[in-house]
Amino acid sequence: MSVDGWNTVLVLGGTRSGKSEFAESLVTDAPVVRYVATAPEGDPEDTEWATRLAAHRARRPGSWTTEETTEDPRRLADVLASAEPNETLLVDDLGGWVTVLLDPDHQPADDVATIAELAEALRGCAARVVLVSPEVGLSLVPTTPLGRAFTDALGAANRAVADACDAVALVVAGQPVWLKPAATTIVQSAPAATPAASASATAPVVASLADAEPTPEVQLPDVLTHAPPAAPNQEPGNPWAAPTMALPMVATGLVIQPGMELPMPDEYAGPQAVDRLATLDVPGAGLGVLDRVVGFAAGTQGTSTPRAWSSVRVLLLHGDHAGGGSAGTVAGESARRAAQARAGKGALARLAAESGASLQVVDAPASAPMEDQPALSPDQVESALRYGWRLAEQAADAGVQLLVLGACGAGTEAAAAAVLAATAGAEPPAVLGRVITDSGEIDDAAWMIRCAAVRDALHRTRRSSRGAKDILAELGGGDVAVATGVLLGATARRVPVLLDGPVGVAAGMVSRDLAGQARHWCLLADHGGHPAVRLAADVLGLTPLLDLRMDLGEGANALVALPLLRSVLALSAALPVHPSLGGNDETDPAADEPQSTDPSYPDVNDPYVNDTDPDLAEPDFAEPEPAGPGPASTGTDEQPASGWRAG
Repeated sequence: MSVDGWNTVLVLGGTRSGKSEFAESLVTDAPVVRYVATAPEGDPEDTEWATRLAAHRARRPGSWTTEETTEDPRRLADVLASAEPNETLLVDDLGGWVTVLLDPDHQPADDVATIAELAEALRGCAARVVLVSPEVGLSLVPTTPLGRAFTDALGAANRAVADACDAVALVVAGQPVWLKPAATTIVQSAPAATPAASASATAPVVASLADAEPTPEVQLPDVLTHAPPAAPNQEPGNPWAAPTMALPMVATGLVIQPGMELPMPDEYAGPQAVDRLATLDVPGAGLGVLDRVVGFAAGTQGTSTPRAWSSVRVLLLHGDHAGGGSAGTVAGESARRAAQARAGKGALARLAAESGASLQVVDAPASAPMEDQPALSPDQVESALRYGWRLAEQAADAGVQLLVLGACGAGTEAAAAAVLAATAGAEPPAVLGRVITDSGEIDDAAWMIRCAAVRDALHRTRRSSRGAKDILAELGGGDVAVATGVLLGATARRVPVLLDGPVGVAAGMVSRDLAGQARHWCLLADHGGHPAVRLAADVLGLTPLLDLRMDLGEGANALVALPLLRSVLALSAALPVHPSLGGNDETDPAADEPQSTDPSYPDVNDPYVNDTDPDLAEPDFAEPEPAGPGPASTGTDEQPASGWRAG
């Protein structure tokens, strides 16, 4: 769903207003949806009604399940009361439910008591629920007793359900208007007022409609890079005059809310780039599955001939989780790994140096034991999300073309498993990897403690909302919250992200409720053998490119694959079109003969010419060495060696 912190939503609207389509859009990204149909089949000879029902059925994805409540209107309350926390229910609609309730076949029936039962079941429902209902209060008073009885009963039902729901929307002519809560947020596109902001012309401006006090900032470490430049020609006193991507977020108090309209990759460039590969002078089957790398890079760069990423930054998130989720972890080990990376040592720093990537270690807020209490407070979640967004903004301002997201912290796998259980309905034992000790032995006792911690955390939060920020506060913790902010900020600035490990994919699962576009900017090089990564990748639609099963730590596996991905992009950009399709044959001497008849013109077929004349030498397609500091640097950011810049 795209309404953060709201477990139940009522969608009102007139006939053909688009209310059902809007309600369906709210649950599009939910992994498990149960469609509760309330309308009776009607007269078999009423073909128009049958056509309407068929259209509704045709819109439902095949993964949805359908449950009928037409036989007994009281059954709807039972369905809501028995729903599981990992479920999402779409009830369409209350008009059909009231019709059945007033049907003579169900009389005598106390419609007032039945409506009260429905509202009470809705208040205690553990699942996420979207209800659709016609708004008949704006029409004329019916002239028949039956019509007036229906209008009165439906009006009473709408009032009772609206009072029980967390949010209410009214759809008029396909346009939703939020009626509840009164203080909400709007997302609208802002025009690019200046050339500097033109790259982010489609970026959303998120403004608060309520003059609430800004959320207090939790102290987080400063990013050791230059601050983002202020937006030029910004009107005084109006921080929303410039696109979101040009704003220093902490200064403006920008609210990260669900349903943010962030940019999508170019939908045409990716397929065009893959089609272009078929025309290149490549023997055999070509690049195989790695053609997806070319398609991904083309979409994120907006061109059918994408270039290899020359400026790469690794963000290593360091944040520990207390409690049973960190069972089997040596105390202080994650801090040692983070310090090692800062010093330019260890596997991650060495691989970053080999790849010419910069490395930035980010300290995320520590997380409390999720089995006993929320991992973070709501204020910490807000601050961590903004901090992650700011990290991505500063990387984009420095010309970074690709972010690699990694993590090192005690209990990260358990936190990711809890997030997957809450968002995808996964069983914790199925997504928790085995615990390996420093000596290489399998610690089953520690694994069972981790499973118990996740189980207890899910039981503790069984009645809690499954909104994105609620999941981060209750289960995800600091590193997942910062990673989610990074994904959102990178999406806003059109910077692709190479995921690696459970924390990154857990952030991808959470980000779906905040901005569904974020997953389209993510690339998964290898699943690393982690069951949590496998499941999350399947839900997010991210197919791992490799199956190396390495376990060098989050971020390191991606850096091992990075040179291969760069080579594929460089090759696709440099190879000519096949001669059979009109390209030049580089081995044909006639193709290289000089057009001039001047006897002083050098003979390019002379083997000594290319050795002595650098202008006639074979072109060098090697990627340029990126400028800037080494992999362990957190100082001034490097600028890309090429002229291309994300955004």
